[in-house]
Amino acid sequence: MRIIPAIDIIDGKCVRLTKGDYSTKKVYNEDPLEVAKEFEANGIQYLHMVDLDGAKSSRIINQKVLERVATNTNLKIDFGGGLKSDDDLRIAFESGASQITGGSIAVKNRKLFLKWISTYGSEKIILGADCLNRKIATQGWLENSEMDVVEFISDYQQKGIEYVICTDISKDGMLQGTSNDLYKEIMEKTSVKLIASGGVSSMDDLIKLKELGCEGAIVGKAIYEGRIRLNDLKEIL
Repeated sequence: MRIIPAIDIIDGKCVRLTKGDYSTKKVYNEDPLEVAKEFEANGIQYLHMVDLDGAKSSRIINQKVLERVATNTNLKIDFGGGLKSDDDLRIAFESGASQITGGSIAVKNRKLFLKWISTYGSEKIILGADCLNRKIATQGWLENSEMDVVEFISDYQQKGIEYVICTDISKDGMLQGTSNDLYKEIMEKTSVKLIASGGVSSMDDLIKLKELGCEGAIVGKAIYEGRIRLNDLKEIL
């Protein structure tokens, strides 16, 4: 299982939110590159970077942060947040993203998202399936839909999606464990490469996700709050 630390960006700084609520913003480092370099120094190869300003604005905002991290590390970065146009996508890839994650766009402009899958290939495009009470949420989690998360993932798998990041918003930033029942259901009903996100609080959570068969796990606040030490991750890596 791949371990994928998260760097969320607001105003160019490394922050974390609780349940996606922008009013809970906590700044962990003024310089995301410093954080990324520390990850890399501890054997991490992958990074999940979210442009939270972009998610709110519906366009890429923090591409300079992406470019700086991509240029100064060898981390393979998946980048998301506010990617809504061909131009946004081009900027993200030109700025150094290895993959991009599309969430809101997959709900609101299905035609364009399907075009991205066919143009760039399923290795480059990740489906972001962020949900609250099983219903897909969009616009940086500020809007909810009536779409069931498992049906949403299954439908896009039939259209060629391989990688899915599934975040249970109710768990995100809470440090209270992950939505293992939901992840188990997704893996029973689809054959996507599932990257679990939200709620990782300990090494035990990561071991359970690995046993479930998740392809990857995104870890954020647990690292920043010292619940998981980068040194400990070497066991799983």
